[in-house]
Amino acid sequence: MTILPQRALTRVEDLVAAGLAPAEQANALQQVAEAFRIRLSPEMQAALTDRDDPIARQFLPDAAELTIRPEELHDPIGDTTYSPTPGVTHRYPDRVILAATHTCEVYCRFCFRREAVGEDGALPEADLEAALAYIAATPAIWEVILTGGDPLVLSPRRLSALMQRLSAIPHVEIVRFHTRVPVVAPARITDEMIAALRARPTTYLVLHTNHAQEITPAAQAALKRLADAGIPLLSQTVLLRGINDDAATLETLFRTLLRHRVTPYYLHHCDLARGTSHFRTTIAAGQAIMAQLRGRLSGIGVPTYVLDIPGGFGKVPIGPGYVEAQGDAYQITDWQGRRHSYRDPA
Repeated sequence: MTILPQRALTRVEDLVAAGLAPAEQANALQQVAEAFRIRLSPEMQAALTDRDDPIARQFLPDAAELTIRPEELHDPIGDTTYSPTPGVTHRYPDRVILAATHTCEVYCRFCFRREAVGEDGALPEADLEAALAYIAATPAIWEVILTGGDPLVLSPRRLSALMQRLSAIPHVEIVRFHTRVPVVAPARITDEMIAALRARPTTYLVLHTNHAQEITPAAQAALKRLADAGIPLLSQTVLLRGINDDAATLETLFRTLLRHRVTPYYLHHCDLARGTSHFRTTIAAGQAIMAQLRGRLSGIGVPTYVLDIPGGFGKVPIGPGYVEAQGDAYQITDWQGRRHSYRDPA
C-alpha cells in the first residue's frame, strides 16, 4: 500500500526541500509562482519517479514559463468575450460553462485558464445567483458544463445543493463535469460525492488526464466507483511536447482509460496560454500522431483531435485528412497511407 505524503506542496521552498526543484533555481521559480500558483497533490507526489518525469513536467514550475511569446494570450479561448455574467461562458447556443470555483487540487503548468484559476473558495453566492438566473432565463441552454478550477474540489454538500438548483431548471437536461480529481485526488470520490453527482437524470464526467503514469491504483479504484455508479466517463487530454507527443505514449494512455471504462473524447492542441510555448507541438506533428493512432487503436479509443480557435471562436477538429476531391472522384487515404479512388454512386 502506498503511503501518501500528508499535504500538497504549494511553495517553491517545499519543492526544494522535497528534492523536486534545484535550490539554485529557487529565485527564478519564485517569479514563476508569483504569476501562477503551485499545487502538487499528495497522490501525484507519490506517483512521481523523478523531477523530469511526465508527472513532474506537468505540475512542477519551470523557468521556461517566464518566456512569453508575442502570440500568447491572457485569455486564449475567449472565456471573457462570451461571459454574460461572472462565472458563465456562453459560446455555443445550447450549452454554457459554469465556473463553480477557481480552485484546483493541482495546477497544470500549461493551463489555458492560468490567468484566472488559483483563487480560494467557490464562486461568490451573488455571482452564483446571477449565473443560475441567466441559465434559467435562457431556454436554449440544454447542457451546463461545470468546470473552473475543478468543480470536484467543492464539498459534496455544496455540490449537491448546486445540482439540485440546476435540476429545478426544466430545460437543463445534461450536466457535465470537467475534472482531474479522480486521478489527482481520488480519495475525494466518496459515496457522498457520487450521490451528489447523480442528483441529475443525466450526468457526464470528463476526466482530464495526459499520461498513464497518472492513473495510480487509487485512481483506478475511484474510476471503478464512478463507473459502477452508472456515471458515463469520458476523457480529455492535452497534447504536450516532451510528455505525450508520440503515438506509443498516447496509445498506452487510451488503452488504460478504456480498461477502466473511460472513453477518450478529446485530444486538445495546446492552447496559446502565456508562458506555455515549451509544451506546444505543431499541428502537423499532432496530425501525424493521430494518423498512427487510427491504425493502432480501436475506434472507441481514438479521441477527436481539436483546436480551440484563439479568440473564442470554438473548437474544430484538426485531425489528418483522409479524403481529397479529384475531379468527379475522391482519393481516399487508408490508415497505412495507401491511396484509393472512390466515386459517389450515380
